[in-house]
Amino acid sequence: MFNRNRCLRQLAAIASISSLVAGCGLLSDDDSADAGPIVVGTTSAPSTLDPAASWDGSWELFRNIYQTLLAYPQGATTPQPDAAESCSFTDDTNRTYRCKLRSGMKFSDGDTLDAKAVKYSIDRIRKIDVPGGPAGLLGSLDSVETQGENEVVFHLNQPDATFPFVLATPAMSIVDPAEYPADALRKDGHVTGSGPYTLDGYEEGQKADLVENEHYKGFAERRNNAVTIRYFQDSDSMVKALRAKEIDLTYRGLAADDIVELQHKDPGEAIQLVEGAGTDINYLVFNPKDPWARKPAVRKAVAQVVDRAAIAHKVYKDTVDPLYSMVPKGLTGHTTGFFDSYGDPDPDKARKTLREAGITEPVPLTLWFTTDRYGSETAVEFAELKRQLEGSGLFTITLKSRPWKSYVEGYQKGEYPVFGRGWFPDFPDAENFIAPFVGEQNALGTPYPEPQITGVLLPRSRRESDRANVVKEFEQAQQILVDDARLLPLWQGKQYIAESEDISGGERALDPSTIMMMWELSRKTSW
Repeated sequence: MFNRNRCLRQLAAIASISSLVAGCGLLSDDDSADAGPIVVGTTSAPSTLDPAASWDGSWELFRNIYQTLLAYPQGATTPQPDAAESCSFTDDTNRTYRCKLRSGMKFSDGDTLDAKAVKYSIDRIRKIDVPGGPAGLLGSLDSVETQGENEVVFHLNQPDATFPFVLATPAMSIVDPAEYPADALRKDGHVTGSGPYTLDGYEEGQKADLVENEHYKGFAERRNNAVTIRYFQDSDSMVKALRAKEIDLTYRGLAADDIVELQHKDPGEAIQLVEGAGTDINYLVFNPKDPWARKPAVRKAVAQVVDRAAIAHKVYKDTVDPLYSMVPKGLTGHTTGFFDSYGDPDPDKARKTLREAGITEPVPLTLWFTTDRYGSETAVEFAELKRQLEGSGLFTITLKSRPWKSYVEGYQKGEYPVFGRGWFPDFPDAENFIAPFVGEQNALGTPYPEPQITGVLLPRSRRESDRANVVKEFEQAQQILVDDARLLPLWQGKQYIAESEDISGGERALDPSTIMMMWELSRKTSW
């Protein structure tokens, strides 16, 4: 961790003598609005502005402009009331969950936010049911009931101790019934939410202008009055903008080369790098509709050949760690199942696996990746995968790519034989690295029926509020994923934020799902 307190100590010393300095005045964080909005750079642009359509990185914007019943105040690891005043299970079986709203809640346009609006928002997610959308998070929900103007009761079809975590995801953002159709997505490019900010301006793929929402009621304490989020195509242009003071900090998408360079920056450079643990993962998905990817022997041969350590070192300069399970390390229940089952990369073992399945010729596979979502190394990573797989003599690989928005449409339609995805957790629990990827309705658009996981292991784990008591279930589920090899974990990321030295809050602005809470950012001084 870089010394982010150095400037604060210096400024404290200056403040003690500021009254003796003519023509100068030291302003507090509250005065930082005079310097204009804080500008945040990221390579992660939203795919939609409607919460009913999104089970992806669009949540990074949603967290700041919409509101959920529960969310994560700074430092919290379990959901706390936000739009709600209180929430709790009201039975011993974790099947009835009740929330009471704060009084006097309003949307940014002044419309009333009441229990009916909450019910409307949740019901429309399930009614619209966007393929690969957030309806998949609501599998345990039976119905939503309102009791008076300020109470909402969720009736579940099975015990589900993780339901509060689901309600805390930005997918469950509360929308204004007067502005969002009940059976269709909103398409006018506008947003009506109740979060700490309103969306004052938006240029798709370019920027989002956030300004203070005067109607906001919740736990967030804004340390700034406005934030502009700028969307970049690559890390290089983003870092150049940071050095040119066109942006104040970067959020997501720093390339490995840029991270390494910032780690060894000139001591006089006014940029600091904040590093933290991450739970985001990167993996391959095999489409069961493809004639080759559907074959277990092909998938297992790929798993036997891929060299994760080489990818982490050669492509990402050790700014990521090799991952051998869909559940990342640091979460209760993590295993190293792929390493335990496959060991080190071994083309000879892979060849034997293919021959035992009657496959003797090189297997043709097309691998797809997105050009503008997970950072500029993605193309290099897939070139390395191609090199490894073709180097074994067992595969002929074709690489194809698309920008994120059309890429999502493609995999939801089942167009890709094998494709790369990243996953930033909905909530910090092992379940969230298993449940979203299995079942007929999942986040990948490729049905993965696995009744042992969906019908036995996950329901059993959801009965237990103490997550340490369900390690066995998570271990069994991960081994099923290893045996199927339908999903192939590659690496686990770390969190890096590069910020100007006059910016404060980057180190505390990430919630447990690594979504940036823009309200935590502030300027240290203005002169």
